[in-house]
Amino acid sequence: MSNSNLELGSQPVRILAVEGPIGVGKTTLARRLGQHYGTELMLEDPADNPFLEKFYADPKRFGLPTQLHFLFQRVRQLQRFHQNDLFIPIYISDYMLDKDRLFAELILDQSEFEMYCLLYDRVVETVPDPDLVIYLHARIPSLLNRIAQRGISYEQNMGGDYLERLAGAYVRFFRNFSRSPVLVVDTENINFVDSDENFASLVREIDAGVSGTRYLDIAV
Repeated sequence: MSNSNLELGSQPVRILAVEGPIGVGKTTLARRLGQHYGTELMLEDPADNPFLEKFYADPKRFGLPTQLHFLFQRVRQLQRFHQNDLFIPIYISDYMLDKDRLFAELILDQSEFEMYCLLYDRVVETVPDPDLVIYLHARIPSLLNRIAQRGISYEQNMGGDYLERLAGAYVRFFRNFSRSPVLVVDTENINFVDSDENFASLVREIDAGVSGTRYLDIAV
């Protein structure tokens, strides 16, 4: 277990967020990083969202309540970080709040999205930005395969078209994102679950400090 006092250059890392499309391995990596650094996790809780399974069955009807539930769940977690940040030096999260708006824009119609944005804009300024983002990406066949392997029943009807749109939205988002340093990881050839060497390379990159947007380069 590593010392949990991370620095990003001369700045301390308070929130390290792992992001990327469904099935890319965000939560798995966040848990391993949390174990390595011996610190608290802020993890999404899809099982707590009573609309999620209904959304996959009927996206048009249940898109808005699904997104609003996730929005308020994430905001509550991030606001609790503010309350506890004197006592816990680092949080590692498997999401950043921006993803909520990204998903909402993808699944809501125009009038619903405008209503959603009225709420989002009121709460987004109350939560902190991450100090470092690890952006994971993979090709669509790999995402579909990983979703099938983890076996969550309501995800199994997720189509490649939806994942294609989602992955594209992430690419566009991070192409223009500059509020936090970003470490980009292609998980097609990098495996943080089975390879201790790959994970050690990631940790070395984090510990060395990341500025701007960087790509994790591991020889395979």
